[in-house]
Amino acid sequence: MPPLSLIARAERWPIAGTFAISRGAKTEADVIVAELNDGKHRGRGECVPYARYGESVESVLAALDAMRAPLAGGLDRAGLQQAMPPGAARNALDCAFWDLEAKRTGRPAHELAGLARLQPLVTAYTVSLAAPEQMASAAAKAAERALLKVKLGAPGDPERIAAVRRAAPDAELIVDANEGWTPQTLTENLAACAAAGVTLIEQPLPDGQDGVLSAFRHPIAICADESVHARTTLAALVNKYDAVNIKLDKTGGLTEALATVAEARRLGLLVMVGCMVATSLAMAPAMLVGQHARVVDLDGPLLLARDRPDPLRYDGSRVYPPARALWG
Repeated sequence: MPPLSLIARAERWPIAGTFAISRGAKTEADVIVAELNDGKHRGRGECVPYARYGESVESVLAALDAMRAPLAGGLDRAGLQQAMPPGAARNALDCAFWDLEAKRTGRPAHELAGLARLQPLVTAYTVSLAAPEQMASAAAKAAERALLKVKLGAPGDPERIAAVRRAAPDAELIVDANEGWTPQTLTENLAACAAAGVTLIEQPLPDGQDGVLSAFRHPIAICADESVHARTTLAALVNKYDAVNIKLDKTGGLTEALATVAEARRLGLLVMVGCMVATSLAMAPAMLVGQHARVVDLDGPLLLARDRPDPLRYDGSRVYPPARALWG
């Protein structure tokens, strides 16, 4: 592989309205794009620095800057997995490597990954955390969608999920508490979710405080999010969780995400693929992971006021594979 040059830049994308979870709200999405260039071809990857994991725009840009010399010295995608830890910075570079290889070889990324032709996926659409009447209004506007993801994680959650169900009686509902429940509120909130017909609950308890789940009978599948990163974190989740939410920004890229899928299957865990609020460039590689997933949540671009050129195509609840002009 010839020496590679790297361009990394931060971008800010306005959110349509406000995106709110149990840890706070935001009106803009901060993303970082990494571009690898071999003199003939360019590969791109996008990541989202996440403060929950100690990341910032500045720290991710610094981590990418530190890779310029190794890349110029011949670092490849395989070497990248040892050269950087899992996280947003490695995700941007790893996905850029996949895109670059696809451009060089003329073979689509899914073929390079050993996958058959990519299929469209049914994606969730997020209803942000707010007062019950506000969430009901948002759910009513999206009631024709097949799958809604409801953000909870604050006092009054039983009223919220009941209001959403009344507003969207036919949609499948999944819930994301973002570590916002406690062992004391778990029983009441689970009962409210069961009454609303919820089919999956993400990360009800904080990471490190979820041991109680191993002895807790639950009628709804419980999915790890903040408690899962790369494949090495999965073994500790067995008997506590039924599923794992695989996000490229947590695994550190598509390479590790696909390995994490394989390990989750070996351990008998269901797979969900998720995303941060970001553009279609961040969603495109996650489409490969989504081919293996029971639940897909790749609605990031739908939450933005605008998207990139050559974006993913969304048609109702369906999202279609990326055009090669975008990625892969």
